[in-house]
Amino acid sequence: MKPTTKRILSTIAIIIASVAFGVVLSADLGFMKASNAQSSAVPATLSNAPVPTVTIPSFADVAARVMPAVVSIRSTEVIKTSDLRKGTPFGADPFDFFFPDPRGNGNGQRSPHGKVPGGDDDEQKQVAGGSGFIISPDGYIMTNNHVIDGARTVEVHMGADENGIGGRTLEAKIIGRDPATDIALLKIEAGQALPFVPLGDSDRIRKGDWAIAVGNPYQFENTLTVGVISAKGRSLGLSKETSSFENFIQTDAAINFGNSGGPLMNVNGEVVGINTAIRGGGAQGLGFATPINTAKRLLSQLKQGKVTRGYLGMGIIDVTEDVKNGFNLADARGALVQTIEPGKPAERAGLQPGDVIIEADGHPVNNNRQLIDYISYQPVGNKINLTVIRDGKRKTLTASTIERAPDGDKPDVTTPDEAAPAHNKLGMSVQELTPQLRQQYGQADNITGVLVTSVKEVSPAGDVLSEGDVISEVQGEKITNLAQFRAAIDHLKGGQTARIYVTSPAGRGGAAISGYRFIHVP
Repeated sequence: MKPTTKRILSTIAIIIASVAFGVVLSADLGFMKASNAQSSAVPATLSNAPVPTVTIPSFADVAARVMPAVVSIRSTEVIKTSDLRKGTPFGADPFDFFFPDPRGNGNGQRSPHGKVPGGDDDEQKQVAGGSGFIISPDGYIMTNNHVIDGARTVEVHMGADENGIGGRTLEAKIIGRDPATDIALLKIEAGQALPFVPLGDSDRIRKGDWAIAVGNPYQFENTLTVGVISAKGRSLGLSKETSSFENFIQTDAAINFGNSGGPLMNVNGEVVGINTAIRGGGAQGLGFATPINTAKRLLSQLKQGKVTRGYLGMGIIDVTEDVKNGFNLADARGALVQTIEPGKPAERAGLQPGDVIIEADGHPVNNNRQLIDYISYQPVGNKINLTVIRDGKRKTLTASTIERAPDGDKPDVTTPDEAAPAHNKLGMSVQELTPQLRQQYGQADNITGVLVTSVKEVSPAGDVLSEGDVISEVQGEKITNLAQFRAAIDHLKGGQTARIYVTSPAGRGGAAISGYRFIHVP
């Protein structure tokens, strides 16, 4: 072999040996000390151990179960024009602001009797909507009080199922309502067992739990939205009536106008709250629900038609750190008595401003919310043992509850409006038929009776009488003057249908029309 060939082969052998040695070093056969960046443990993703996974649940099964029991509620109420104007900066109808009627008649809308509504005393029908949910197969339905407050009629619509089967509207009866917690109980007679949703335990829900809201926002029936429970125990100060009892569940599940009264549920499809309020524009803000345990405590009273609450007559606040330090208390818990009403049970029991109530019948009181709830749900006349701290010493006092007067309720006296003549309840005003009025309204000389001078559009008389009519008989009694008319109306009983003989004036080119009209007495 030539010397040149030997040199070439030697060089190749050296290169191959070097490469092989380098691969061995890269493989780290354990001869090299591990650096700080290395770990002796095998990464979990490379091991054979199962990797925990988080699965987001589907809510389809819950939706299928509860949707048939969630209803839409339509209530018809009577609103005065002056109240409508207070509700919007544009007047009774926002349309009037942009397209005013040149005659000044509020967009030119007239009643069937030719009257132009718009006076402060005029009344109009206003239809409102909301949601509700069936809680028992015999047709009891829970909703918000504000959904049906002031309603003359309430209708419940049950939507069709996912197969398009069913769907009907029934008139509902208001069984009971509680403005203080904004809860109302309705009932429908369906003639069959109805689907219903189970009531859960709102005390057990936690911040971060799933929350499912179902209702009819913006009249989109059976809409389901999902979020979480974002807080508990919220107070919004919605009204004077509710301020003492607000204890809302806060959620980011989208709640919009029309969701009021619908259920807020957990992942098991159990109702944990009644959707009540929104803050910040619905889907882009926060929703608030009344805890279902509040409704459960009131259910038996709602079925009886009246909710009563225990009351002691004292003002209390939470024990904060400042209160704790100011009274040299061991803990920042309890309810500090601020005021005592003279003559009420709290005063008679010996409670004083500055007392810190820490127990009620042996149950710990952590804040004033707990104490208010405990006292409120006690029967009237029940004795409550209150443990207080006064001047650093424990003391137990006993007070008997009285009935709490609802905030904002009218005193139990008769006002001039309530003492008004009975004929006003029919929604009309009448006068003696003088020669001048006879001529003004075109009534013939041989017609006797009292003249209808005005009729409220929304009233029992509004559907059958008009301005200018003459009433000459009420339930068989002849009418020739106001005294006889008032006496005849006073004899009418609520719920009956009264027959009234009426003569309407002759129209243009026509003749006067006489005959009986029928009015349902409220």
